[in-house]
Amino acid sequence: MESKIDCIFSFLKDVAAHNDREWFAANKDRYDEARAGFEEMVQELILRLSVFDSSVAHLSVKDCTYRFYRDTRFSPDKSPYKRHFGAYVNACGKKSWHSGYYFHLQPGACMLAGGSWCLPAPILKAVRQAIVDEIGEFRSIVEADEFRRTFPVIGETRLKTLPKGFPKDFPYPDYLRPKDYSVCHYVADDFFRREDWLEQTAGVFRLMKPFNDFINYTIDECEGLS
Repeated sequence: MESKIDCIFSFLKDVAAHNDREWFAANKDRYDEARAGFEEMVQELILRLSVFDSSVAHLSVKDCTYRFYRDTRFSPDKSPYKRHFGAYVNACGKKSWHSGYYFHLQPGACMLAGGSWCLPAPILKAVRQAIVDEIGEFRSIVEADEFRRTFPVIGETRLKTLPKGFPKDFPYPDYLRPKDYSVCHYVADDFFRREDWLEQTAGVFRLMKPFNDFINYTIDECEGLS
């Protein structure tokens, strides 16, 4: 009998190869089964994260998951369906600027990520200023050996130079250049076939929590700026 994770990966591989409405309609039962399996994993994850981050304990699976149908209005890729299942466990909601925990299943591109994306300019500036003001605390988080091994890069995109308004002689410029304050840990598909996948995933997110807390402290102070 096919395992839950194999059912998920098998469906995602096939929908990537046959991303059209006719194929999807003929395989809707497979989608329902894969989706149900993924939601079971998300429910387990929320409960496990609540052990060390009580702020997410109130969340339901629906609070954290996304539609499988793509919004193609502004994309050159008109394929109607996503090629992954994703869940964002965020105490303030999946559309919040707050840092949270992102869980992504996609064959060959699974990841455990988190932090804050698409911050409005005033909040992004405030986060950078907080790093300048509290550089010792920030370094103690992001330069810890285990954190650096797990999350070697901060931010998906970054400026080539220091942002305007910050001292050019700041000794840690790489911490001010990110356009987003996110981190990511890629894992192999087989990671989720392990009996201890949930504990291992929780371990990665627990390591991330001080980083999230640092960013969220400033975001909380900036409410209403944008």
